[in-house]
Amino acid sequence: MKNLNTITIITVVLSTMVLWAQPPKTYEIITDKDNTFKVTGLKKPVISAKAGEVIKLKVIGHKGTEWAKDGSVHSLTINALKDQGWDLPVKEGINEFTVVAPSEPGEYTIECTVKCGDGHDDMKMKLVVTK
Repeated sequence: MKNLNTITIITVVLSTMVLWAQPPKTYEIITDKDNTFKVTGLKKPVISAKAGEVIKLKVIGHKGTEWAKDGSVHSLTINALKDQGWDLPVKEGINEFTVVAPSEPGEYTIECTVKCGDGHDDMKMKLVVTK
């Protein structure tokens, strides 16, 4: 079932990219050893996109005091959108992901679901989706 979801997500991403014929919006996000999200060039960890827009995430993973058995040091997860590709395990180093913004405008909470140490419960950032 997971492979089918991955194929569906890839198909949607590629279809959207072809239709828009423009490079995806790119964000560099640091998942830091102090268990915070940082977005390069921004004071607050907020990313924004239009509904259905393709987003490229370059995520730099830094290990906190704890990490998952699979080697993930953090994650970028929108719990309600896990089945749409918003459950991204972050390994130490550079990770690149391509995702599609939700079709419904609104504010979405991106959180770390990997127990990464003190401050983990507060490791959150926002995705703001507009029409």
